[in-house]
Amino acid sequence: MKGKYMAYVGSYSYTGKAKGITVFDVDVEAGTFKERCEVEVDNSSYVIASSDGKTLYSIADEGVVSFRILENGSLARLNSASIRGMRGCHLCTDKEDKYVFVSGYHDGKTTVLSLNPDGSVGNIVDGVFDKGYGSVAERNFRPHVTCTRRTPDGRFVMSVDNGIDQVRIYRFNERDNKLVQVDAIRCDLESAPRHFRFSNDGRFIYLMYELKNVIDVFTYETGERSPVIEKIQTISTTSTLKPGNLTAACAMRLSRDGKYIYCSNAGENTVSIYSRDEQTGLLTMICCLPISGNYPKDVAIFPDGRHLASVNHDSGTLTFFSVDYEKGLLVMSGRAVEVNEPNCCAIVKIG
Repeated sequence: MKGKYMAYVGSYSYTGKAKGITVFDVDVEAGTFKERCEVEVDNSSYVIASSDGKTLYSIADEGVVSFRILENGSLARLNSASIRGMRGCHLCTDKEDKYVFVSGYHDGKTTVLSLNPDGSVGNIVDGVFDKGYGSVAERNFRPHVTCTRRTPDGRFVMSVDNGIDQVRIYRFNERDNKLVQVDAIRCDLESAPRHFRFSNDGRFIYLMYELKNVIDVFTYETGERSPVIEKIQTISTTSTLKPGNLTAACAMRLSRDGKYIYCSNAGENTVSIYSRDEQTGLLTMICCLPISGNYPKDVAIFPDGRHLASVNHDSGTLTFFSVDYEKGLLVMSGRAVEVNEPNCCAIVKIG
């Protein structure tokens, strides 16, 4: 894993203790971060890098903010764009960096914005407000869009609604630039689907549920009108859940080589690690271990695949671990780093 890597951590700035994005130099071999500076963003709740690694995008009160990632890893602000709705909670670009997809937790809106050749954010292409009612009066009683991604075949967009227990599937192409719903995955009531990811080859979908505390595995095949999706496995996000425990699955990542999946669990404050069969797509849990912090809102995987960082929102820390896949162990690889109310972390190769 030769090369220079940086980590960008988004934080809330309501209290004034954090500016928004903290920039870190990454020591891949040691499995730790070293703070460099902070960049001002109003309440950076989610950060991602573009597919080509040249631009960083952040959710902000004003909508979406874009930064050019300089050759030394510093950030230069490009622009910001409104999403014409309440603040988002999740971002994703497509593989060609033509669009950025914004998920709206508070208003149940899926928004698509164009991206300019220089990486800056363009105009709104389309936006859809979900409608419907959930099943939990004080938690899931209305739409909450929490994750939106374009399918690897480029034909569809999938949008997770955490509030009404559905994954909505839209047809989307550059000719029409419209989200047209063609299907939906109807999940169990009170399951609260939260995040999903595709395998690197696009053949499998991994859908994580916040309240049900499981990951569903689906096969994926493209289709003319709608994709063909079939569930093949359900596996727990935790090995220690007991009746009455308040645990919520928070974030899910894949290793760069696609061989492992990682899931963080709030409440019991653990990270679960799974091996992934690349032929069948099925998961096997390797371990579920504590992360020495409170509310692991995100987990960042180092490019060597041998280290991870837990982004602990409530304790205001990043904790670092080396991963022993054969023994199923997490071993702390450095001292915790303090970051006020961290939400998300993106590790990016620069230069």
